[in-house]
Amino acid sequence: MNADLWPPFGLRVVGARVELRLPDEDELEKLARLAGAGVHRDGERPFLTPWTDGSAEERARAVLRGHWAALASWRPDDWELGFGVFRDGEPIGLVGLRARDFAVVREVKTWSWLGLAHQGRGYGTEARAGLLALAFDHLGATAALTEVFQDNHASQRVSRKLGYRPDGISVDARDGEALVSDRLRLTREGWSGQARPPVVVDGVPACRAMLGLSD
Repeated sequence: MNADLWPPFGLRVVGARVELRLPDEDELEKLARLAGAGVHRDGERPFLTPWTDGSAEERARAVLRGHWAALASWRPDDWELGFGVFRDGEPIGLVGLRARDFAVVREVKTWSWLGLAHQGRGYGTEARAGLLALAFDHLGATAALTEVFQDNHASQRVSRKLGYRPDGISVDARDGEALVSDRLRLTREGWSGQARPPVVVDGVPACRAMLGLSD
């Protein structure tokens, strides 16, 4: 996709080991098949999305539908960036940055998953830090929010390592029972007050209007 026509395709967030950007169609297919092969082990349910239900093809198609739907429904006051996470040019997962009425509220929400073979190596932490650098340092966010099941220990560790603090709870239905999630919030002050590796972000000026921001 030409970034002149759809500027978010020109966004790049580059960290020490991973790069975040919108995937092209071939890369999206690889990401869908990666998700189809599994994003958590059998017998676990760390996400509200039932990643172990259905066939690998059904899970892959769900990733495609979700990515296309986010692009098709994009509005300056309601948008979602679904970035591929790339390691040495190969896609290893997806991370997302969502916002509604961002120009007024200045808050974002994040989500993420990595293929099983790429977990436990710190890539998820680096990818989330890249999203936060984009949000706080380049878009002017005042807070980043996330919701994490209390038994999703890996995501809990990533969030708290990056400086998120408790912000209440929410309750969802999972497999027929009510399950509590921790709501976590990272403020601009919390983000600015911690040491972190450098991140290079390119392509923001051309995207500002699509993100609901004035020049």
